[in-house]
Amino acid sequence: MAEYLTKEKKAEIFKEFGGSETNSGSTEAQIALFTYRVSKLSEHLKENRKDHSCRKALLTLVGKRRRLLQYLAKKDIQKYRDIIEKLGIRK
Repeated sequence: MAEYLTKEKKAEIFKEFGGSETNSGSTEAQIALFTYRVSKLSEHLKENRKDHSCRKALLTLVGKRRRLLQYLAKKDIQKYRDIIEKLGIRK
């Protein structure tokens, strides 16, 4: 686990979006976690432009988040719209 993502922060994200601190399997909680990680990796890449392994990790996370969002849109469109608005993801 990266140093910017502490256990407390992870539990806070899961509690807010997943319902409980241990509900890490919730689609909404995973999307929120990926969004947090994407924002932190983006900040890192602004300072370290030549960090290609970080860039690859960022692209992988964005792809995973996109697939989860597509799944959520098919499953429950209202939850999809709520999480897009709450996280401020452009779509």
